[in-house]
Amino acid sequence: MAEVKLLGFWYSPFTHRVKWALKIKGVKYEYIEEDRANKSSLLLQSNPVHKKVPVLIHNGKPIVESMVILEYIDETFEGPSILPKDPYDRALARFWAKFFGDKVAAVVNTFFRKGEEQEKGKEEVYGMLKDLDNELKDKKFFVGDKFGFADIAANLVGFWLGVFEEASGVVLVTSENFPNFCKWRDEYINCSQVKESLPPRDELLAFFQARFQAVVASASAPK
Repeated sequence: MAEVKLLGFWYSPFTHRVKWALKIKGVKYEYIEEDRANKSSLLLQSNPVHKKVPVLIHNGKPIVESMVILEYIDETFEGPSILPKDPYDRALARFWAKFFGDKVAAVVNTFFRKGEEQEKGKEEVYGMLKDLDNELKDKKFFVGDKFGFADIAANLVGFWLGVFEEASGVVLVTSENFPNFCKWRDEYINCSQVKESLPPRDELLAFFQARFQAVVASASAPK
């Protein structure tokens, strides 16, 4: 039996955050793909409050929430540090991780909602992109000179956001409006530590295209 297990969805940016952290630390683990429509008893027992992935199980003990799991991995396993050693840099990394966490709902709502709720989401996402564009001028990483905690947290905007745009036809990011962010995103996607761990883009695109089409069909169906 594996000492470390990870329960997740292959298409989830939150699951991939944990995968990246485990890879950075060189931790061997058993990956268990969950079914959103039929969640396993292991998942429900391991995360009875939220019933969500990812869940890391280490020596039979479950840890939940992707960024909490990242800190646990960093503190528990030997290997390169994920959080910076310097207290100030560590605080900055946690700030940006929380920043991304606070924006998840707005990003998702922009693509999966319609009408006023979608417009509200767009405005919040534009504000987020403006903040990121200002922060990322002449920067390759959020904190310091190496890939770490905040960069892992940024995977939703670094990779998944572009997939959402193409799958839904809703375009939010242009190089004219957000040049620094676009430059950072191109470098981010091609960073070896990111590129090697990303799910196949064509499969991810097909998955979310089907999801968006199902949402549209459901919204237009007779009540």
